[in-house]
Amino acid sequence: MRLAIRHTTRYLYSQPVAHGLQRLRLRPKPTHGQQVLDWSMVLEGARVESEYDDHNHNHTALVSIEPGASVLSITCAGLVETVDRAGVLGPHTGHVPLWLFQQQTALTRPGARMRALAGSLQGGKADRLAMLHELSGAVLQAVRYEIGHTDVTTSAEEAFSAGRGVCQDHAHIFIGCARALGVPARYVSGYLMMDDRIDQEAGHGWAEAHVDGLGWVGFDVSNGISPDARYVRVASGCDYREAAPITGISFGAGEAALAVSLAVEQQIAEQ
Repeated sequence: MRLAIRHTTRYLYSQPVAHGLQRLRLRPKPTHGQQVLDWSMVLEGARVESEYDDHNHNHTALVSIEPGASVLSITCAGLVETVDRAGVLGPHTGHVPLWLFQQQTALTRPGARMRALAGSLQGGKADRLAMLHELSGAVLQAVRYEIGHTDVTTSAEEAFSAGRGVCQDHAHIFIGCARALGVPARYVSGYLMMDDRIDQEAGHGWAEAHVDGLGWVGFDVSNGISPDARYVRVASGCDYREAAPITGISFGAGEAALAVSLAVEQQIAEQ
């Protein structure tokens, strides 16, 4: 499947920026059967200082905001070819050892409620894949998808206790419970082509867990499925912080108003 993507993030500052740096992880990964056929990034109010692949093989751009800028705009556009692998990515590769993805982080660390959920699944450890699918369903049942109640600093246990959250929260809860069960797990940020719309308000996030004999397997808890050809993997890491599309700091900028526009649609190849 060929997916055309256009993603614009725009910051409007109430005061001119004195100094600012941004870390961008916005270019899709050309791995696991996914090919980046075309990709571009256009900046307004900033310039690229350096580009590299980080320890998770995320393509990363460091950009500096131009002094005095009142607007920062980042527009990415491109074409990505994907295949449906039933959520199975295959063996672990890269610079990061597999055991690292068994370590909890501040965003995934389970409290009493999540430990109880993980403990209820202990009997399924003989069939790890079935146990993980059961975990995904249990998380979705316990935490309804509802925007406006969590943010990027909300921990998995906080969202689980509240019983509501978004895709990021579902992924963190799944990851925290999987790690509690001894299963390596990681966070993935990217794009999802929706069946009922082209324009979206934000990107998507899901989880991957490592299963012996299969390797990494994806779990989109929010939608109750494993990723298929409609998904584009952009960045991955131990949690959202390591896979966040945009992070950074700015000084002297006052308040910042954020606007995001995203369009993902299938492109039919010409015969």
